[in-house]
Amino acid sequence: MGGDKFMIIETEIPSRHADLSSTKRALLEKRLRGQIAPEKKPLTIPRRIFGSSPLSFSQQRLWFLNELQPGPLYNIPVAVRLRGELNRDALRHAINSVISRHDALRTKFTIENGEPKQIAAESAPRNLPEIDLTLQPEFRRESDLRQLLEREASRPFDLSRDELFRALLICVGDDEHVLFLNQHHIISDAWSLGIFFRELGFFYNNFITERAAVAPMPQIQYADYAAWQHDWMQTPAMQTQMDFWKAYLQGAPQLLELPTDKPRPSAQSFRGGRVARLLSKSLAEKLKQLSHAENATLFMTLLTAFKILLQRYTRQDDLVVGSPIAGRNRLELEGVMGFFV
Repeated sequence: MGGDKFMIIETEIPSRHADLSSTKRALLEKRLRGQIAPEKKPLTIPRRIFGSSPLSFSQQRLWFLNELQPGPLYNIPVAVRLRGELNRDALRHAINSVISRHDALRTKFTIENGEPKQIAAESAPRNLPEIDLTLQPEFRRESDLRQLLEREASRPFDLSRDELFRALLICVGDDEHVLFLNQHHIISDAWSLGIFFRELGFFYNNFITERAAVAPMPQIQYADYAAWQHDWMQTPAMQTQMDFWKAYLQGAPQLLELPTDKPRPSAQSFRGGRVARLLSKSLAEKLKQLSHAENATLFMTLLTAFKILLQRYTRQDDLVVGSPIAGRNRLELEGVMGFFV
């Protein structure tokens, strides 16, 4: 979350095809047309019977951390400003439609025989709470909005009792609203937000235009994936990968010794900050050209530069740098909401 405790979602997604070479673009087009078979067998899972399910290994990690230090550390707050005439009934209908499609948004966590389990509640309509800031003087509304968002973003979740997906509509002016969402990371991630807003727009537009278009239900839910993951961990393929990475990372440094202007505190405070710097267009173009010449992505080039910077500060020649990925390396998972990162 950094210094800011909520994000603003951009509605325009830039095309990622422009940076692909002609060969890679042709392969992608063939894959999209189904002319190239996926490298992996389809992830086919029989539908679960409603009840408790095991946690994925990512969920186990967050569940343990939440038990160790409860609080809002793993909240995912998002604020979206809506301008223009708003149909509240359509918005409420759209939110409930998305929630009904994804078990993860209706999931709570419990303990069975000493082990954490996840349980998805049956779908039921939810209200959309509203707060009207137009009762305040106009000059105070933005500051009041900021304080309200900060407060809501910092509200912790009780994983066993609370609904782990919250929605709030805030009126800040004539034909101007802010839709605020907050989720615990154990049921969602950044990719899931993209799914949510894409489906939200679909159901909202269908409601106000009275169209009968129906979106097919996801064939796989997150708990299905978690159960499949536990089964896959028992396979020879998994053991082969585990053996490789244990050998590869043997002797890796436990800590990156960065020189700082103050001693490392004994307890982590999580009071972080964010510093943004805008690169010039000419520099960005040169970096893209360098990446293309080296048959690398821009991410690979920037990560390399970051590692060089770390080496110069630390004088360590063995660096371990982790970077988050979406975690959806199967086509069946691309439309599934949940914690895959």
